[in-house]
Parts: sequence; structure tokens; C-alpha cells
Amino acid sequence: MLLERCALQPTDAGPLLAALNHLNLPAWRLAPALLQPPLRCCLAAGLLLRPRAPELLLPDLIISGIAIDSRPRGTCLFLMRFLLLWFQNGVIKGVYPASPSSWLFVVIAILATMYMRSDPSMGLITKIQQHLPLSLHVSLSAQGQTMLSALLFSTLLWLSLILALRFCLKLLLSYHQWMFEQHGRVSNTTKIWVTLLRLLSSRKPLLYSYQTSLPHLPVPVIKETVSRYLLSARPLLTDEGYERMTKLAAQFENNLGNRLQRYLKLKALWATNYVSDWWEEYIYLRSRGPIMVNSNYYGMDFLYVSPTSVQAARAGNTITALLLYRRKVNREELKPSRVPGTVIPLCAAQCERMFNTTRTPGEETDVLQHWQDSEFIAVYHRGRYFRLWVYRAGRLLSPREIELQIQRILEDQSVPLPGEEKLGALTAGDRWA
Repeated sequence: MLLERCALQPTDAGPLLAALNHLNLPAWRLAPALLQPPLRCCLAAGLLLRPRAPELLLPDLIISGIAIDSRPRGTCLFLMRFLLLWFQNGVIKGVYPASPSSWLFVVIAILATMYMRSDPSMGLITKIQQHLPLSLHVSLSAQGQTMLSALLFSTLLWLSLILALRFCLKLLLSYHQWMFEQHGRVSNTTKIWVTLLRLLSSRKPLLYSYQTSLPHLPVPVIKETVSRYLLSARPLLTDEGYERMTKLAAQFENNLGNRLQRYLKLKALWATNYVSDWWEEYIYLRSRGPIMVNSNYYGMDFLYVSPTSVQAARAGNTITALLLYRRKVNREELKPSRVPGTVIPLCAAQCERMFNTTRTPGEETDVLQHWQDSEFIAVYHRGRYFRLWVYRAGRLLSPREIELQIQRILEDQSVPLPGEEKLGALTAGDRWA
């Protein structure tokens, strides 16, 4: 069965209606479904629905859009292919900007030099051989021990070269002088920098290949931060107020500011972005404002072109396109985003939680929950919620198959259960728990 009604039962409507009354919203906010199109696929503003789950009687908006189901695909072959792809991408990302095949090149080069009676390790292979476990000394011949030691040395040398290349790439990406040069007048330093950057990033990268090579967010000098603050506050203050603010800024810079600056520099040593986790926790998740108008996003298939006037067909194409894009994100087949017109990569961390992520409300702070995969989406139509399965035996349904399921929803004449139609009003007010 590919289509299910996901609605609150009449016995579950009590807590919902009590919450609606507690919000005390205006009438137009209590019936947001009347303001929406007849059909809304909740890919960008869906509801995480699990019927008869007491903790989820009041669902929250899904940030990324695809609802979650924890059931396996049902085929061992699909799971094996998924694990193999995950392992393969992990290896390719882990050795970038080198390649996995470069390990074989290093091993062959070391063995070739040893065959020519030369020791490229300067005695390290012999020391590795001396520290091999006793069981290997018994089971392997002298030549086998030498080969194993050479293999271990080659692997260590290969890993060292990868770290060196990654460090060089990070240094190159830390160069910012190109931003301040005039258009059409490129300095020789920038030309050399572009050439080296192209050489180190010549291999076809995956979506997250550059993540470990991106430079950390630098901590600005506190003196510059204070001066910029005073410059921005000057038009808003009187002469007396600005003089008072200047004294307070000087006190902050000489006392508490220096201590906080040391903490930031210490965190910047191990955190790629010293402010992102704080922003997510204290600005985003602890915000008590309504999600519907502040954080939600939506997508459209076409803006000025109408390939078909059949509503179900357009919905089927849109759903399929989003799921195909999600597949590319999961397989890391998308090219990394770059600064337009340059070879400089941008951070791709925002793609990690684009799908399969929900924001669960709490009393003081919300919690982001992320799942690795999902098999269905939530569809909202005339105050009713449907769970539409988009996979069958590990296969993504075709646009035509999804269109038929959407058409069944459009033709369904059932009425919303008590409280179901006004469920979305909970996202129009302040955060609830």
C-alpha cells in the first residue's frame, strides 16, 4: 500500500484542541489550510507524522522536507550497495587531494628502489621489521617480513604525503589578495596561486571533498572589532552618547574583551567555525518566534512555464526531481559549490542536513534530529495529511506512479478528523512544547 491517511484519531484531538485554545490565535491563523493551495506537498514545510505516538501528537515542521521512516529497504542487495558506496566515498574524501590509486604508485616505487639495492627509507624499513610481532617472525620468512615492512612504510609515507598536500591546499585557500585586485589586472602572485590551486584540485572532487582542506574561520582582532562597532553606532548616538560608548568600548577592550578573545582563539584552533555551533544553539534553536514565517522555505517546479495543467502530474514531477536531487546529495555526486568565476570551493556543510531533518520543539530550546534515509513524504490536502510512499523494494517510484497516488489524494472525499484541519496553526504562534 503506497498511500496512507496519517491523521489524529478523534480520541487524540483533546490535547490538540487544548493547545489551540492556549495559543489564542486570531481566526485567520487558526485555519491556515484555508489560505493554502488545495494541494500542498509537504516537502519543504511538511509534518512528521507518526499516528498514535503520544509524544508526537503535536507534530513540528520538517526543515528539510522528507518525512522519516526507520524501516529498512527490504532488500539486502540495496543495503550492501549503499554501504559499499558509503565506504567508497569515505575513502575518496579521506585521501583528497590525492587518489586511492596513488597508494599503489607509492608502494611500487618503494619496492622498485629496494629491488635496485637502495633503501629509500634510510633505515626505517629495517626498524619496522625489528618491531613486528613475534608471531609474524615465526610465520613469515625474512623476505616476507621485509615486504611487509616495506608495505607499512609505503602506507605511512603515502598518508604523510596526503597530509602535506592537504596542508598546502589549505594554505592556498587562505590567500585572499585576489579579492582586492582590479578587474583585468591580475598580479603575478595571484597567477601563480591560481596555477597551484588548479594543480592541487585537478581531480574530480566529490561534494564534501574540500571540507577538510578549507581554512578555519579567522578570529578578527578585537581592536578592529571595537572600532567597527563604534563606526556603525556613531550615526545612531548623540555626541554625549557616543563619548560614553567610546569609554565603555575602551574598558571592554582592555579588560573582559582580551580574555574573551583568548577563548575564541583557543576554540578556533580545533573548530572549523568558532561561531556556527553557538549561532545554531542560541540564535536559531532557542528562538521562540514562529517557524512558519521566519525559517521555512518552499520550492516550485516552474515559475513562468507551465508544461502541463494537470496538478497531479506537476506534483509528481516536482517530487521526483527533489528525490533525485536528494539521491545525488547522498551519493555526493554534486560538484562542490565555488565562488562564481573562480576555482575557490565553498563549504558544503549546509547540504548535510538538507533532507531527513526535523526540528523538535522544546520548552527552552529545540533539537535537530537527522535520519540517514526515509521512504515516504507527507502530503497535505484540504486539511488532511497523507503518507505517500515513494520507494518500493528499494526502487524510486516514477513520476507517473507518484502522479497516480497524488490523483488518488485529490479524488479522496474523506473529511478531516477533529482537530486535524487546524493542526498547522500550532506553527503560526510562538514555539510550543
